[in-house]
Order: sequence, then structure tokens, then C-alpha cells
Amino acid sequence: MSHDISLHAVNLSLECETVTASFLHSSRHLPPVCIVGLGLIGGSIIRDLTAAGHDAFGYTHSNAGTRAAQKDGFDVTNDLEAALQKAEAQQALIVIAVPMDAVATVLDAIAEHAPSCGITDVVSVKQPVYDLVLERGLEERYVGGHPMAGTEFSGWSASQEGLFQRAAWVVTYDYAESVDKVPQTWASLFADVCNLVAVTGAEAVPVSVKRHDEAVARVSHLPHVIAEALSVVGDRGGTLAQSLAAGSFKGATRVAGTDPSLVRNMCETNAESLVHIIDEFTELLADARSALSADAPSMKRLAENGHRAHTRMLARSGARRESVSPVKISSRPVMRLHPGAPGWVKQLRQIESLGGRVEVF
Repeated sequence: MSHDISLHAVNLSLECETVTASFLHSSRHLPPVCIVGLGLIGGSIIRDLTAAGHDAFGYTHSNAGTRAAQKDGFDVTNDLEAALQKAEAQQALIVIAVPMDAVATVLDAIAEHAPSCGITDVVSVKQPVYDLVLERGLEERYVGGHPMAGTEFSGWSASQEGLFQRAAWVVTYDYAESVDKVPQTWASLFADVCNLVAVTGAEAVPVSVKRHDEAVARVSHLPHVIAEALSVVGDRGGTLAQSLAAGSFKGATRVAGTDPSLVRNMCETNAESLVHIIDEFTELLADARSALSADAPSMKRLAENGHRAHTRMLARSGARRESVSPVKISSRPVMRLHPGAPGWVKQLRQIESLGGRVEVF
């Protein structure tokens, strides 16, 4: 399997060899950016963009959050209509950074007050968001996104510059797969979103919405379920268990400190994918329980399989952006392409199959 992937990466590299060295100096051109929702993720985006000298402004419904952001020197309002009208006047890229249960309302407001702006988002599920986009006929103006970064804290006060440094940031391309010819306006929007990702220090990963939701159920949403359950089990041990809890327990339960409403938004909106992954996980636990309850208790199978899986996952992380090759022959290839060029959507599919990163020029 790894041999096939390596060959695939080599072929992908050869396809890109005609690209000149100018891609190494991508301009990172961005239109003004309007961030709707300034919690941990949205707030961190506006901090990164402003620090990089890009024109960025935003909206938050929180009066306290608005005052705090303004005090910190950012262009922020709690008037959504005014923010979107400004976005329309400046032809800004709009980033939806609100919980899933508020996305429909924000999309309706965008359709009314910013009818020609490009749209992206940072919501942790993609199919439900895309369904709402399709219902409103906004798919030609939308490129989905999801930065794989965060902490257990929320709100403006939790936001920070540099949060996304070296993080994977999903960029969806389902619309390009659904049409015979991709409009240049959508290709340009895709490039804008990738450049937004690059300015924050993250790495753009092209992924279809369905594959995204299954993947994050495994590596993002299931950990929340486990952390909540493990916290309950630990708490039942009372003061003694608490006094003995060390790094492994604290690390495994860290995300249980996340606001429950945010956890519900993530897990409930991705329930279809998450249920199947929970079944897979509980089957492993059941096997471990059976082996440990035998006459000769054993953790051999799960311990060895888990160690091998962990080693593989570590090996897959690490292709470095400093490589001057269009594709780093490793677990995280980086491919530079020009949105709208012949064959570019096919290249996105290839990059997705490798879990690779994309840079635009």
C-alpha cells in the first residue's frame, strides 16, 4: 500500500513539473475579509490577518466581545447587517465562524445584504453546511473550510494569534465536481480561500464534504465523546482518583472542558458518521474487556495494534513546506497548482487521495 502511495506521489509530482519557479513566490493576494463570529476560531483568524497586514473586519453578537475586540484595536461591530453591507461594498470574502445552529440565519443575511460576496466557513461539519448552501442556491459563491485547530476554551478572550500555525485546514471542492466547467469566479474564490489559509500559517487540504465528515468523526468528534465519558468515570472515583490523576488522564480529558453547547453542535450535526465510528470504537473496547476477563487476562492484541496504529499516524505527519519540490515524497505531499488551469480539479482529487496539501499561485 505504501509503495502504491509513493508511486502515486511521484506521478503527481511529474504532472506538476511544467510549473515554473514563480509558484514559490505566491502573492497571497486576498480581498478584504469579513469574519462573522469572533469566538476562538473567528477571533484567531482576524488576529492573524490583521497581524499580516490584511484588511479584516468582523461581527460578533456579543456586546462584551465587541467591546473587548474593539479595545484590542480590531474593526468589529455587533451589527450584522452593517458588517455584511460593508463586505458587499468592499467585495470581501466572508468567513462564517458561528456554531452550526446559527449558520442558516447567517446565510440568509448574506444572501440579503452581501449578494455578490464569496463565502467560506470554519464549521466542524461540512455536509450539513453544504446542504444549507445548496438550499439557498449559493453554491457558486461557496468554498467550505474547517481548520483542524483549537483549544477547549471559547469566546473572543480565548482567541490568539498563531493558533493555526502548521495546522491542516480543510478546503472543500464539491461544487467543482458537480459541474462540467468550473466558472473562473469559483476557481478564484477557491484560490482566495487557500490564500486565507496560507496567511494564517495553516496548510490547505482539499477534501470532499462526505469524506471530511467521516474523517473528523474519527479524529475530532469521537475524542470529545471519549473525553466526556472518561471524565465521568474518573469523577466517580472521588477525591482519591482525582489526586492520583496524572498526564495521561488529563491529556485524554482535556477537551471535556469545551463548552457543552459547542460539543453538542459538533457531535449532533455529524451524528450519522459519528454513530458508525462509536460502534467501531466500542467493538474494540468489548474485545479488550473479553480478553481481560479471561482466565489469563491479556491486553496484548489491543496494546500492540494500538501501538502500531500510533506509529503509523506519527509517520504520516511531517512533510515540511520548506521543500522546493512541487510534491514532497512523504506522507503529506504539498502540491502547487493554478485554480482554473486544465486538469486542476483532477489534481485536487489526487491530492485528497494522498491526504496532501495544496498551495495556489
